Amino acid sequence: LAQGRNNFRCHSQNLRSMPSKRRNNGRSKHGRGHTAIVRCSNCARCVPKDKAVKRFQVRNIVDASSQRDIREASAYASFMLPKLYMKMIYCVSCAIHARVVRVRRKTLRDSPEGRIYTPPNKGKGKGK
Repeated sequence: LAQGRNNFRCHSQNLRSMPSKRRNNGRSKHGRGHTAIVRCSNCARCVPKDKAVKRFQVRNIVDASSQRDIREASAYASFMLPKLYMKMIYCVSCAIHARVVRVRRKTLRDSPEGRIYTPPNKGKGKGK
């Protein structure tokens, strides 16, 4: 039994560290040991706050036809209805499934241009 432990120790010293897929390991908690847990807006999975994909969804409070009726009935000429700002928090799997974020190739992930988020073109392209 003691021989087995020594054997394991020798093998563990020879192992190299595992390769890292991302520079920040998919998180942004640099130096913090633990971060708060949030729930995914789609599937309610527990996700660390720094790992979750966060996007604001901006919507009109009322639909377009009702908005026109309200504008016509309004006493103010230039009254703008307020918008509804919802902070959507997704786990990584839901964000990929809903196409909030896309999978990028390794060269793009590693390059400085790849770290800057650019939203995908919606409605432009071949409807895949």
